[in-house]
Amino acid sequence: MMQIDIISVVPDLLQGPFSHSILKRAHDKGLVNIDVHNLRDYAYNKHKSVDDYQYGGGSGMVMMIEPFAACIESLQEKRSYDEIIFMTPDGVTLNQSISNELSLRQSFIILCGHYKGIDQRIRDHFVTREISIGDYVLSGGELAAAVLADSVVRLIPGVLSDETSALSDSFQDGMLSAPVYTRPAEFRGMKVPDILLSGNTPEIEKWRFEQSILRTQERRPDLMK
Repeated sequence: MMQIDIISVVPDLLQGPFSHSILKRAHDKGLVNIDVHNLRDYAYNKHKSVDDYQYGGGSGMVMMIEPFAACIESLQEKRSYDEIIFMTPDGVTLNQSISNELSLRQSFIILCGHYKGIDQRIRDHFVTREISIGDYVLSGGELAAAVLADSVVRLIPGVLSDETSALSDSFQDGMLSAPVYTRPAEFRGMKVPDILLSGNTPEIEKWRFEQSILRTQERRPDLMK
């Protein structure tokens, strides 16, 4: 079973994503366990403070090192982790290759930042990998953590009902997926391509491959490099 531990200052924000759909199904099958830990439970004072003013001045509060260190070290007493991941806009942009790699791990921790950021010493001494989900800034790392968890967990064998569906996703072969259709074969004059109704599997696969190349060239020519 894969173990994912997420450290957050607003853990309730993650209840929805992990209580439905694929992630819930994976948990119910015993394929993954996701625990969300409230950083304030590891605060150093009775006020449950997890942030403070930054040295050198400037606007914005910075998340302190003590609560993160206490939480991480408490978790490490229970098990060894393959990765400690920090979700941050200046990390490496998440792609399918990274998700594939992480799906082979047994356990990892995800740190969710807030405010101006987290004390750099957390990143220097605890974090093993920094990941971004895009060139934009969110209010916190929770939604990014949910995106990462979803992209990884769905790749675990047995999570999806059709094992081949994850393997045929966009980006798995470096290209975008071909167009897909379902019933009815005709709707308001719009018809499904004849090749998909032919039953000729080799020709269908050839068509899908060609369409995948065309779609990638049109929409993501950078991937063709």
